This record gives sequence, structure tokens and C-alpha cells, in this order.
Amino acid sequence: MKLDSDDFELFGVPRCFQQDHTVLQARWRALQAEVHPDRFVVEGAAAQRVAMQWALRVNEAYQRLKDPLKRAAYLCELAGQSIDAESNTAMPQDFLLQQMIWRESLDDARSLAEVQSLQSEVDRRRAEVFTELAQSLDVRHDAVAAVAKVRSLMFIDRFAQDVDHRMEQLGQ
Repeated sequence: MKLDSDDFELFGVPRCFQQDHTVLQARWRALQAEVHPDRFVVEGAAAQRVAMQWALRVNEAYQRLKDPLKRAAYLCELAGQSIDAESNTAMPQDFLLQQMIWRESLDDARSLAEVQSLQSEVDRRRAEVFTELAQSLDVRHDAVAAVAKVRSLMFIDRFAQDVDHRMEQLGQ
């Protein structure tokens, strides 16, 4: 393993959006077994500290690779396209309109069934954006388009959390 390897190289998987979760998980376990500090007890404290750094590096890479949104953002960054979510909040007008409609629907929802229906709609749209994201990153290799999709997913995920919270409130 090389310290300057990107997460995909570290895990020995292709640099693409579509990943097999079971492969990532198996590779994570194998890497953790390889770098676990307990394996370096006889080599002393310095070797254990290095092993701990590697274990942290492997865990950070796994957290990025296993989460589709984080993985997509990472791929964009590797392609030289920053997400800039904190400083760039501009979104297409139709997307913002959809967000407003969803927010109003959530505010107006009085029953668990209404919120569940909204959740289904949000889940469908999220799945569509993931499909579009896979096309942008893995087929067209268009990181610029992928950035917009990642930013959309960040909004959708945030709203989905609000929907979950509302479901919890109505379910009590």
C-alpha cells in the first residue's frame, strides 16, 4: 500500500461510481486485518502508531467508498471538479420548484399515509438521480454534470431526513 494512493487504488477496485458493496466490505475487512495495530505489538510503539494511521486511512476510505453520495463527490474531486456545497447553492429553477412543492406537501401533511406517499416520491427521485449520476460518471465521464447531480442529491437527502422526522412525529 502507498500513502498517496486514492481510495479506489487502496481498495483495489475500479475508479467508478458503481461499486459492489459486498466487495468493498470484504476488501475493508481484509485491509483492516492487514494493518490492525495488534499485529504490530512485537515491533514496538512506533510500528503500532504507523499501523493505527493506516487503519484510520483505511476506515476513512471505506466510509467514502461505501456511501454512494460521498463516493460520487470524491470521484468529482478526483476529476478536478469540486462540489462547493457550502459556497455554491445555485440550483436549476425546476429543481428548486420541486423542492418548494415537496416542502409545502410535507408542511400540509396531516397523516402518516400522506407523509409515506411523499417519502415514496422522494425515494423514486433519489433513485433516478443515482441512475443519472452513474451515467454521468461511469459512461460519459462528465464530472461537471455529476457535480450538479451530487448537489441535487445532497438537497434530496436533507429533505428525506425531514420526511423521516415527520414520520416519527406522526407515528407516535
